[in-house]
Amino acid sequence: MSDEHWYEDETGSMVRPYTVTRGRTRPSGAHAIDLMSRVTALDADAPGRDVDHARAALLDLIRRGPRPVVELAADADLPLTVLRVLLGDLAEAGLIRIDAPRRHAAGGPTADPSLLREIVERLREI
Repeated sequence: MSDEHWYEDETGSMVRPYTVTRGRTRPSGAHAIDLMSRVTALDADAPGRDVDHARAALLDLIRRGPRPVVELAADADLPLTVLRVLLGDLAEAGLIRIDAPRRHAAGGPTADPSLLREIVERLREI
């Protein structure tokens, strides 16, 4: 018998994404969740009310500071569809706020230089 064990880091997620979202593929409610939408925790100290492990872990990431959805997806290592459903659930529970991306006068999204630098750094790591 081997002392070797499989851990999530080695094998990938032990739970299928559709299980985490209870089979849903879209966020419930009227939350428009764009890749560049900014997500902010509403009460950094309040514990998550009736929040399961996946949502609590995501909420912990959000409580570190406001972040765009795309960054949360990378840090949480979740598919974007799953992340959008979880964010919608947290928003409906009143735990987070999802703000639409800021736009320039010309209508394009605002380019945050620090975010762009971080994206380039992460792409280089791949």
